[in-house]
Amino acid sequence: MNLAGKVAVVTGGSSGIGEATVKDFCEKGAKVVIADVNEQGSELSSQLNGQGFETVFTKTDVTSEEDVKNMVKAAVDSFGSLDILFANAGIGDATPAHELSYEDWKKLMDVNINGVFLTNKYAISQMLEQETGGAIVNNASILGHVGQNSVTSYAAAKGGVVNLTRTLGVTYAKNNIRVNAVCPGYVETAILENADEEMRQGLVGAHPIGRLGQPEEIAKAVSFLASDDASFMIGANMLVDGGYTAQ
Repeated sequence: MNLAGKVAVVTGGSSGIGEATVKDFCEKGAKVVIADVNEQGSELSSQLNGQGFETVFTKTDVTSEEDVKNMVKAAVDSFGSLDILFANAGIGDATPAHELSYEDWKKLMDVNINGVFLTNKYAISQMLEQETGGAIVNNASILGHVGQNSVTSYAAAKGGVVNLTRTLGVTYAKNNIRVNAVCPGYVETAILENADEEMRQGLVGAHPIGRLGQPEEIAKAVSFLASDDASFMIGANMLVDGGYTAQ
């Protein structure tokens, strides 16, 4: 997979799957905009630039339309174009519906589905203006495909990402803009930091491979979908889940 000459934006790029994807994009030749609400992304950018890669950091709240517009502008101003978007920013929740406050429901929806819509909208607008096509990869989840006890808002939002991806893929295929999604199983990221040992072992046992995923494994799938190697993939939701949904 070769991303040489491509300009990529990664939301939620300062940690977890986002950070791993930023690094993988860089190693494959892309110039990368690290977009995150967390200033930690600035440190990552400095570290990668010190290794000879080309990155910039832009503080971005994906629920803010103005921030998202500025994120796309940062890519164009810094590197001349926008060729790849990995819409990765997200938050987690596992509260049953009868206990979930409407405020918490709206907060998760704002990040996990509205944020994906906004970043896709403005990335697509820039790609249409360039008339050179592009690739968008949305971070969905296995929980966009299957139900799970109590994961009310998260599963609902990820289901939305799955079908948004299909719809955008169909809509913009004629413009050579490929929209696909990666659907990870449970991965060793900060979202699982507060899980107790019993919960962790239950999650491990739910994957036939017998372990959780690593961020780098998801990043490689994202790089594939972003590359020309996936040129015939449109509106696909690629499951990268250690066999979780194959059972």
